[in-house]
Amino acid sequence: MEQAQDKKVYRVRGFTCANCAAQFEKNVKDIPGVTDAKVNFGASKIAVYGTQPTIEQLEKAGSFENLKVAPENQKIRVERVPFWKNKENIRLFLSLALLLAGWGASEFYGEEGLLTIFLYASSILIGGYRLFIKGIQNLFRLQFDMGTLMTIAILGAAAIGEWGEGATVVILFAVSEALERYSMDKARQSIRSLMDIAPKQALIRRGNEELTVPVDEIHIGDIMIVKPGQKLAMDGVVVKGTSSINQADITGESIPVAKTVDDEVFAGTLNEEGLLEVKVTKRVEDTTIAKIIHLVEEAQAERAPSQAFVDRFAKIYTPAILILGLLLATVPPLLFGGEWSDWIYRGLALLVVGCPCALVISTPVSIVTAIGNAARNGVLIKGGIHLEEVGALSAIAFDKTGTLTKGVPAVTDIVAFVKEKEDEYLAITAAIEKNSQHPLASAIIRKAEEKGMDIKSLTVEDFTSLTGKGVQANVQGNHYYVGSPALFNELLPNGLSEEHSQLILQLQTQGKTVIVLGTKIEALALIAVADEVRESSKEVIQQLHQLGIRKTVMLTGDNQATANAIGQRLGVGEIQADLLPHQKLEFIKQLRSDGSRVAMVGDGVNDAPALASATVGIAMGGAGTDTALETADIALMADDLRKLPFTIKLSRQALRIINQNISFSLVIKAIALLLIVPGWLTLWMAIFADMGATLIVTLNGLRLLNVAK
Repeated sequence: MEQAQDKKVYRVRGFTCANCAAQFEKNVKDIPGVTDAKVNFGASKIAVYGTQPTIEQLEKAGSFENLKVAPENQKIRVERVPFWKNKENIRLFLSLALLLAGWGASEFYGEEGLLTIFLYASSILIGGYRLFIKGIQNLFRLQFDMGTLMTIAILGAAAIGEWGEGATVVILFAVSEALERYSMDKARQSIRSLMDIAPKQALIRRGNEELTVPVDEIHIGDIMIVKPGQKLAMDGVVVKGTSSINQADITGESIPVAKTVDDEVFAGTLNEEGLLEVKVTKRVEDTTIAKIIHLVEEAQAERAPSQAFVDRFAKIYTPAILILGLLLATVPPLLFGGEWSDWIYRGLALLVVGCPCALVISTPVSIVTAIGNAARNGVLIKGGIHLEEVGALSAIAFDKTGTLTKGVPAVTDIVAFVKEKEDEYLAITAAIEKNSQHPLASAIIRKAEEKGMDIKSLTVEDFTSLTGKGVQANVQGNHYYVGSPALFNELLPNGLSEEHSQLILQLQTQGKTVIVLGTKIEALALIAVADEVRESSKEVIQQLHQLGIRKTVMLTGDNQATANAIGQRLGVGEIQADLLPHQKLEFIKQLRSDGSRVAMVGDGVNDAPALASATVGIAMGGAGTDTALETADIALMADDLRKLPFTIKLSRQALRIINQNISFSLVIKAIALLLIVPGWLTLWMAIFADMGATLIVTLNGLRLLNVAK
């Protein structure tokens, strides 16, 4: 049986650090029957392959951290204990009280007094026994992590008589771990908030009965009844009713969207006005919100290049610190006659300050926070690598139709050569086009309906399609032709007049397609149709140039004149027209050939090859298309290009913060290590420096929650 078939994912509660997650992963791999295990620290999940262990076995593998485990589709129920009743906090407070008592006793009995030592030793054992168990186990396994370094440092301090400092280090390390745990929980909160968006049950009509049913028991085809003010529990299609739906939690759109019969609706969105009946189209695990949560959690497991660097560095760095500490403790006394206790103390201080807590947490907290913030704002980023790549883009290529434009043709001009007959000619054209399959026909019919024309009352007979040129039909007994200017140049005895031809050319250079209504004798009217440009497109292009994007390109299959008209109106830097899908792909490859980082923005369907070949593929309207969610590296959940500048700003801020965190962590370590050699850094100062650095990089990473649209 293939490994993929034996995969099961579990949620984990209680991870305190990346090292603990790695240890848990290793312990799970050692369970009999398990062939592999992969921890997703950012999402607090583990994927287990092979014969599935019991929950008890998994929790036993995580007993060193008191981890709680549950299947992926279940919430982990953790009993809320008051702050003052929490066992960890009780141990910490008791350890702190004993440390303070030890400080007091040292004033009367001295540092060497039995009572003083007893109080300090009790503080160390109560506050640090879990750390010691873990550290000693790792030492015997030759696994050198933060727990190992701290265990050696604290026990070493006690061995050379520095009981007070050893106890202080225990307290500060416990506080540091609590801060790290809190920060990662805060970063993960954005994903937890996504999980709580959709209701866990819904009102369903089956036959003549209306039942409140848990979402797990709702089937495809069930009719869901959604009252005003309620959230939708499932994806589906409206079969009855009209309402406005607030889709902000899914797409990031602040303005509610009107929905009526046959419109698609999503789980987690809010029904604001009318009563809706919705036919369920997806199971609960396949809803758009479920896919978003899954993809965001997977994205948080993807290692960004900077995180991969930190992980590689930490693997070499931690053992190197241990060796350096050993050399510092032994070489000066052995070779230069130094005082053993003095140099052992400095070696222990080096182990404490060398702890890579701040460095290890610096990148994941930033990545998890940024991806979570993006998801809350309707932008799905499918991995840390894509988050980093967006910040370094130098060129962005846009598909025209459906991206820079709405992708829906609309009538822009009606020119009747007998002015007072404008509405009559539009009605005749719409009545004829009602029988046509041409994509522009729907735009003309829509325009007539908007004007309230009853085109059904017009009798249309002898409708004939003139392939590639237009159509002809009898309307109310008169014979009309509707088609391209080329058709009328052939049809009319002298072709279209100079005046008409000039007018047509003028409309075409504005990016419009011109349809002519006429008879065999004369042209009666011109109707210009164009794909409407999105209101936000010009503003977005300007913002991108202001953000330093050197090149913006519009790719389209339209003719050069139409493309130029739209591109120049939007302020796009370069226009590529008359392109087939494979030519778009070739153009993206050509853009990347000089090493430039290029994004392709499209609808995720026709543009899949170009999206895949770009440095970053960005799909528009991901909420409505599975293809967009699958092919693109980033999906803008709404059809809103304004999310693009926000994504670039978020990425650049994330890159800045990651670089700041890594640089700060390394500089603090370097300064502290230099202060150890002359003996200016005490043990408790060393742990305080490490804790301070961890807190600063964490708070710096959490600033990404505040990057706004």
